[in-house]
Amino acid sequence: MVSRCNGVVEESMHVTVLPHEAVDALAVKPDGIYVDGTFGRGGHSRMILERLGKGGRLIAFDRDPSALAAGQAISDTRFCMIHGSFSQIKQTLGELSVDRVDGVLLDLGVSSPQLEEAPRGFSFRLDGPLDMRMDTTQGQTAAEWLACASEAHLEEVIRSYGEERFAKQIARAIIVARTRQPVATTLQLAAIVAAAVRSRERTREKQNPATRTFQAIRIYLNQELDKLSLALPQCVEILNSGGRLVVISFHSLEDRLVKRFMRESANTDMLPRRLPLREKEVRLMGHHKLRLIGKAIRAGATELAINPRARSAVMRVAERVNTT
Repeated sequence: MVSRCNGVVEESMHVTVLPHEAVDALAVKPDGIYVDGTFGRGGHSRMILERLGKGGRLIAFDRDPSALAAGQAISDTRFCMIHGSFSQIKQTLGELSVDRVDGVLLDLGVSSPQLEEAPRGFSFRLDGPLDMRMDTTQGQTAAEWLACASEAHLEEVIRSYGEERFAKQIARAIIVARTRQPVATTLQLAAIVAAAVRSRERTREKQNPATRTFQAIRIYLNQELDKLSLALPQCVEILNSGGRLVVISFHSLEDRLVKRFMRESANTDMLPRRLPLREKEVRLMGHHKLRLIGKAIRAGATELAINPRARSAVMRVAERVNTT
């Protein structure tokens, strides 16, 4: 739903990751139309607006009501804030009578304000209710899911979305713990995970033992990979020829998905296993939709000194071709 199409972004403590690199990669045209698929606190959006001319337009999406509130403070007729997921980008833009755009930026994952607000339940460093929803107006909380999920499902989610090798032990520990009392807070879950992972293994790793489990539950509850998989083809379809798709990922599952999608959409040299080629296969090979722009970009030493969160960020860029 369109929430508001006018209003300057509030200042916040959120530090935008790869700000100049991302906006430079969009190659902003003064009169172009751009989409910020993950508004957050508006760091990237502010920079895009600075580069747009009077005829330009920026449409931003976010599921988080707090991000929505920040976007509603923008007083710029070129800006439109959407409360919704980028997985519905094509349909939503259609409702705004926008068929094509000149660039799409997706800054994935959880934002610093979300991590720093204990009531959101994203961080194992702060004691708060186990919520973990990006959109707090709908859906099941982490505590609600943990109360009813089967042991097999818990193990599958933690292993698949957290790449956690101790998923079986953690799932069993959660099941045992919830027979005593509901698993309702972040520190409670973090303690259960820490106790389930062998101590000698914990000492070998620099990260908190609960990191992968929290990541897995958050990704699962918010359907982050599913929504990204839905969004990427739509982003390509709505791009004008020469338009840019810029994606910043923060963990291997996201980056793997983005990397594979961009390569497959750009690769005309990938031959089918069976030869000779059929006519249809030859035609498809000549109609790739993307051109890869440069290599993956990571934050430099200067940015990392200011914002350690950027250490896991990977940015990939592709350009639309063959729109006819």
